[in-house]
Amino acid sequence: MTQYENVILIIGLASGTGFIAVLLWSICFPERRLWPPQIYSNWKSALVWAGTLGIFVSAIWLGISGWGSAPISPWLRFSLGPILLVLSNLAVWAEAARFGYAQTSGAPGELVMSGLYNYSRHPQYVADVAMLIGWFVLTASMPALPVLMAGVTALLIAPFAEEPWLKEKYGDAYRDYTRQVPRFLGRPRKVTEQ
Repeated sequence: MTQYENVILIIGLASGTGFIAVLLWSICFPERRLWPPQIYSNWKSALVWAGTLGIFVSAIWLGISGWGSAPISPWLRFSLGPILLVLSNLAVWAEAARFGYAQTSGAPGELVMSGLYNYSRHPQYVADVAMLIGWFVLTASMPALPVLMAGVTALLIAPFAEEPWLKEKYGDAYRDYTRQVPRFLGRPRKVTEQ
């Protein structure tokens, strides 16, 4: 790897590790949680997006620079990779647009239980995981793998930091919802918004 790739790798790993640390802190100490923020502000929102960009931009850069270095079949790379990327981007951006920038960044808002939220309590996280996996499959880049793994780990931990806050904020409506819809992915269920 070149010096630039090493710097990009460090940025991506620092972003992923930072997110994991914030999430673990929030799980262990919910009364002093960092995610979701106890008080929403623009600078906290900017930090969330900076960390997210650190992971995704690093993964993109390292994916391109390490293109084809992992032993993945070209058939798999150029079929499954693009499918995962397209579908996951459609899911993430559709839900982010529905929520709005502030709520996607941790601001309180309305409890959403329709659309993709019939299949998963955290469809944006599920789609982001699929996006990172799709990028690895497409690029077959070994240099990108550590950053992608850190990103996937953070995304899989995030619901455990977020759900106590959701239960506190939305009470019985959210508790009922958790009994009807799986955390990550499952069959559609009839969910009634309250």
